[in-house]
Amino acid sequence: MRVVAGTHRGRRLRAPRGADTRPTADRVREAVFSILGPIDGLRVLDLFAGSGAMGIEALSRGAAHATFVDRDPQAIACVRANLEALGLADRAEVIKRDWRSAVRGLAASQRFCGLCVMDPPYTVLPSIVREATDAMVELMPDGGFVVIEGPAAGEPPLVTEEHVESRIDRTYGGTRITILGVRGAAR
Repeated sequence: MRVVAGTHRGRRLRAPRGADTRPTADRVREAVFSILGPIDGLRVLDLFAGSGAMGIEALSRGAAHATFVDRDPQAIACVRANLEALGLADRAEVIKRDWRSAVRGLAASQRFCGLCVMDPPYTVLPSIVREATDAMVELMPDGGFVVIEGPAAGEPPLVTEEHVESRIDRTYGGTRITILGVRGAAR
């Protein structure tokens, strides 16, 4: 697995061992960031970070800062190692917590972001997608994006449409990507 584009293009990324983490494939990351367009200066939230590939890709492409959240100690160690190896640790924060408490903490400290990416275990995605998306919208200004990665099989994720301005669903092999353009609640 490598960084696809930007200042760190071609650099290798480590992934945590075991079956608990499913890193986003290079071609899926390329497709997501091609759809999003320029992300220069954005703050990024990478929930269920795993290897940190999505947030690191964003940093490589010009994002100002990325916050990585995962509760798995192996994933946290992997994200930190990847950030250090690429010299990106000064533009990142790594939080070892469950996603709910991490998002509450970010909202309480008013650390907003323009891009939120979420790649939870596929088994829990249907049960948390609406709640997680609503929580992320609270951290975002108007014009922000939420990216949800899930399995291609089955229905697209159900989200609260109240804050959604645009929606793109794409399938790449066994992966479905949903990109939501949102009217954020953060002011």
